[in-house]
Amino acid sequence: MSLSARLRVSPGRPVSLSHFDPDDTQGWKKDDRMQRELAKGIAELDRLQYVLYAERKHALLVVLQGMDGAGKDGTIRHVMTGLNPQGCRVTPFKVPTPEEAAHDFLWRIHRAAPARGDIGIFNRSHYEDVLVTRVRKLAPRAVWSRRYDEINAFERLLVDERTVVLKFFLHLSKGEQRRRIQDRLRDPDKQWKLSAGDFTERARWGAYAKAYEEVLSRCSTAHAPWYVIPADKKWFRNLAVCRILVETLEGLRMKFPRPSVDVSRVKL
Repeated sequence: MSLSARLRVSPGRPVSLSHFDPDDTQGWKKDDRMQRELAKGIAELDRLQYVLYAERKHALLVVLQGMDGAGKDGTIRHVMTGLNPQGCRVTPFKVPTPEEAAHDFLWRIHRAAPARGDIGIFNRSHYEDVLVTRVRKLAPRAVWSRRYDEINAFERLLVDERTVVLKFFLHLSKGEQRRRIQDRLRDPDKQWKLSAGDFTERARWGAYAKAYEEVLSRCSTAHAPWYVIPADKKWFRNLAVCRILVETLEGLRMKFPRPSVDVSRVKL
């Protein structure tokens, strides 16, 4: 069974995060073999992005979600390092601006969706509206509870228009989050990452865990699956995400388009 199949959340499956070990490495070790495999995967992503950009039949949307400190930024920095910025855009979703808040919650998301031939990476995403909104009680239950179906319908639309949607929940343990926050507190070069919200949100760990369980249970679909990525080991997190991206893009069986000119007749 492939790594992607082992980490994918089956559609309609009730999810309890207690059944997933955030320290799991699926038998991999941090050794030379792992380093070679990650380097090979990053190089293969570069090649596959080039074909995706040339063919322009599909788009790829990568959604990264996780508790604070789970490594969304680190995944982008280490896994996507070989991608050509010309065909890749990272969009971080923070508190909605006044303009965004004046529209429906998916308006700003759809605007950032990648065009065919491109890769879009969401650092946080439309799922904030059933996570933060739910936990902080920023909207009534009657409002956020209907958004699961609206999100599924939105992702179905993207897929129908040839956008491949991959969603990664970076599963971090509470103990590892504590260690990472302490590391930031000690390191002057990382202190800028800290905010008062990091500490108040940590106090809501249980509420966020329940919110994520409902997201994974209700919004992992055949057309837009969720993957639970063990994230306590940064190196395995990177390897797993990289391999799933490569497997998915290889499955598209992309080809370079035929040239628009008869190259056999061209003489310089």
